[in-house]
Amino acid sequence: MSKKMKALYYDTLGSYKNIKIGEFPIPNIEENEVLVRVKAFSLNHLDVWVMEGKYPQKISLPHIFASDASGIVEKVGKLVKNVNVGDEVIVYPGLSCGYCEKCISGRDNLCPSYTLLGVIENGVSAQYVKVPFQNVYPKPKGLSFEEASGIGITYTTMWHSLVTRGKIKQKDTVLIHGGGSGVGTAGIQIAKLFNATVITTVGDDWKVEKAKQLGADFVINYKKENFVERVKEVTNNQLCDIVVDHIGSTTFNDSLATGKKGANIITFGTTTGAEVEINLRHIFGKNHTIHGVYMGTKAELFDYLKLFPEKLKTVIDSVFEFEKTPKAYEKLLSRQFFGKIVVKVP
Repeated sequence: MSKKMKALYYDTLGSYKNIKIGEFPIPNIEENEVLVRVKAFSLNHLDVWVMEGKYPQKISLPHIFASDASGIVEKVGKLVKNVNVGDEVIVYPGLSCGYCEKCISGRDNLCPSYTLLGVIENGVSAQYVKVPFQNVYPKPKGLSFEEASGIGITYTTMWHSLVTRGKIKQKDTVLIHGGGSGVGTAGIQIAKLFNATVITTVGDDWKVEKAKQLGADFVINYKKENFVERVKEVTNNQLCDIVVDHIGSTTFNDSLATGKKGANIITFGTTTGAEVEINLRHIFGKNHTIHGVYMGTKAELFDYLKLFPEKLKTVIDSVFEFEKTPKAYEKLLSRQFFGKIVVKVP
């Protein structure tokens, strides 16, 4: 095995245009770690916030980025029992201490040291990545490496949002913004497991039919229609049990208006900005509960992973070659995509 690997990285914060290809040492693993030969990784908006320098913690440079990947186990430490060399796996990005009260109780995303691959630690945009043994899971049969690379953040965040925090029930009415995004496509599928009425928003007419094919009952082009008025119309003024807003400042107040009394409002993204002026009466007057979500737990992964690929399946928009990764991020930022954008690793 070569002692060097190809990696995508940046040594200056600011833009995806700073991404370079270089050689780095293949990581040495500890006795409780696994070395994975990465076959594919997928893009998340989190990658962009980190590379633009907007993440609140210091990022060490040069930085290998991205969080979600799939691959083949190359090497295992002597204490590792859950996977073997040659296994096809998903690399789960959530890193925690493993021994604090939160971790032991199955709420590892609340661990004081919780972080994600590709944020503070080096990520998966390389031929190899090392992770604790708790962060590798068998790739479901019937999924390609490209499909498997789009699961981690996307499905964990949406499962945590809808099932754990939103407490979705059979035949609830759910509004999910950004139906064409990775999390949006995951959310539509998860909500339909509960026979929910799913309302989603998109910004382009060509995404409408795709969202309906995925299971959305009502699709609103927010550039042409007021989504609050449209939600009132399609629900006969009954409004929504759960509202998932990962857009931010341009939508959040209106999202509050689409929740019925006692609704669960979920927020985990701010692609249009994080500063919001809120009328608190809109919250306590309707007994809303607002949930801030940052990923989810490994226990939830066990719940939803068994549903792949029969009940859940990653929607792939496009697959880019390794050297074309800047173009992949350009597409992510253009919003002209539906599903996950993936990069193949040579």
